[in-house]
Amino acid sequence: MASFEGIRACVFDAYGTLFDVHSAAAGEAAALGDKMQPLSQTWRQKQLEYTWLRSLMDAHADFWQVTREGLDFAMALHGIDDPTLAERLMDLYLRLDAYPDVRPTLETLRAAGLKTAILSNGEPRMLAAAVQHAGIVDLLDEVLSVEDVGVYKPDARVYQLAVDRLAAGRPEAIAFVSTNGWDARGAANFGFQVAWMNRFGAQLDRLPGEPKAIVGGLGELPRLLGL
Repeated sequence: MASFEGIRACVFDAYGTLFDVHSAAAGEAAALGDKMQPLSQTWRQKQLEYTWLRSLMDAHADFWQVTREGLDFAMALHGIDDPTLAERLMDLYLRLDAYPDVRPTLETLRAAGLKTAILSNGEPRMLAAAVQHAGIVDLLDEVLSVEDVGVYKPDARVYQLAVDRLAAGRPEAIAFVSTNGWDARGAANFGFQVAWMNRFGAQLDRLPGEPKAIVGGLGELPRLLGL
């Protein structure tokens, strides 16, 4: 496995990488019954699609609105008409479960003197709530939102935000980790040294940009960095 060299900061995608996006629907498992998994899958897919389409349409709306629009589509598709349940699901999205390997990995990176940050499609209030709920506020130098540039990943302006805000100097000084294959490709195409974290045995998207490494979890990252 290729090692990463000259790294000054480690930057992480949030949703699906640090936080389990399906934990919101799981929190309403009793109400959703056998519709829980298909609803959660549709919700996530539409949430992502709407970020890409809004970027192409030059019709930006923040991630909270896009998340609600994706949920509304998913509930309609799966025949669920329950506004109160929709509100509960949105509230749960502010308190997503963090994966167990998140805090130990961040602690290792910080102990080695590396900067750490989130770079996410999420809007600031959502990210602040998720980070607080996960108990990792003390382990991050920056929590960066696409709202600072008004367009979603994988637009290069989003990745440049991390270079600028972390004073990395050049893209190659950043190790970027994402579970989302399209995000890993986009970040690698921009110039980051990328680890695609394939938690779920997915296929890597056929897009420009080659991740430097493929890992199964965050715990493998310190070894890539020689720690």
